[in-house]
Amino acid sequence: MKVKMYNLVSNVEQEEFDAGLLAETYLVETKDGKNVTLPSMFESDIREDLVRSAVHSSRANRRQAYGHREHDGKRKPQAGMKHSVEWWGKGRGVSRIMRKTGQRTGAQNPHTRGGRRAHGPKVAKDWSQKLNSKQKTLARNSAIAATADSESVSSRGHRFDSSIRFPIVIDGYVESRDGSDEKYSVESLPLQNSTRKFVAMMNGLGLGADLDRAKSGRTIRAGKGTMRGRKHRTPKSLLLVVANRDGLHKAARNVPGVDVVAAKDLCAEDLAPGGDIGRLTVWTKSAIEALE
Repeated sequence: MKVKMYNLVSNVEQEEFDAGLLAETYLVETKDGKNVTLPSMFESDIREDLVRSAVHSSRANRRQAYGHREHDGKRKPQAGMKHSVEWWGKGRGVSRIMRKTGQRTGAQNPHTRGGRRAHGPKVAKDWSQKLNSKQKTLARNSAIAATADSESVSSRGHRFDSSIRFPIVIDGYVESRDGSDEKYSVESLPLQNSTRKFVAMMNGLGLGADLDRAKSGRTIRAGKGTMRGRKHRTPKSLLLVVANRDGLHKAARNVPGVDVVAAKDLCAEDLAPGGDIGRLTVWTKSAIEALE
């Protein structure tokens, strides 16, 4: 299977006033490049069940255990067991619960005020899910094949121009400044104003609407997650797959909703967050070669 790559040409403009120079602006145009032969995994069967199992397994294996530790010996007691208590014994016509020393107030029991939790979560619980290595590989290949299907990408909610060819593979990058052209490897993007350059590149490809969707869709999360370091929820936008963590990787990693991953670390969860196939994915030529 072959696909035609995109070459990017950035026209750099900078206005000058009496007070000095304004910031550079970038207008990126796309040109058809050479054909590249895609690895066989782009023609794999799309198995949504396998992809969903792989993603759920990956998320379960990252889950951290929570709960109190066992109440044992001189270790710090669990919540609800931090009182000095005594038992009154039998024959007094009252329930046989532990009471605070010298008081009538009940303590420690699950049905008393401030007592321990009955059958609370245990740290020893194992949340992990096993998945065979061959199934992981098939799930990743299936998710890769789904990124080449425009209908799957569109049905996932991504926005892009109708003229886009899937899969999206970019090759060369040229900066045209004051009549002179400077050629770069697209992954070796110059770091000066690199994030603005990346956004201009995506706008030139016709993916700017999806970046705007993720940026404007950032909301405050409902529930206790607001207090636990994950106050905001940002929709997933495009995935950028590179071969090396170089200039392009640094340029894209701070854009809302955009994820950057090296080809050697690619997994089903990157390509199908939440188990939903068809993520909008941009590949570099080096990343395609690294997959083989």
